[in-house]
Amino acid sequence: MNMVDITMVRIYLTEGHADVNKVIKWFETTAKVRGFTIFRGVEGLGSHGTVYKASLLDLAVELPIVIEFFDAPERTTELLEQLRSLVKPDHIVTWSAKSGS
Repeated sequence: MNMVDITMVRIYLTEGHADVNKVIKWFETTAKVRGFTIFRGVEGLGSHGTVYKASLLDLAVELPIVIEFFDAPERTTELLEQLRSLVKPDHIVTWSAKSGS
């Protein structure tokens, strides 16, 4: 199996905020990535130091949302330039990885 270089990108957002819908719509209509996955967290610490968590008694509407995708390094560089206009740059994490082709 041949291994190719990729860049993983993870975006940290908060459910219920307008930027989540903007980013999801951007992925669905514009980004043209290999694919993306959205994870809904059960607990998280927000940027203002507030802890948000789900419980059996209520449905928290400000739970953490993580959107993850990967693509070729050149492609993710292009996408990150666009993403930074939708999301605070410190909410985006990237790292190099390998994928089988």
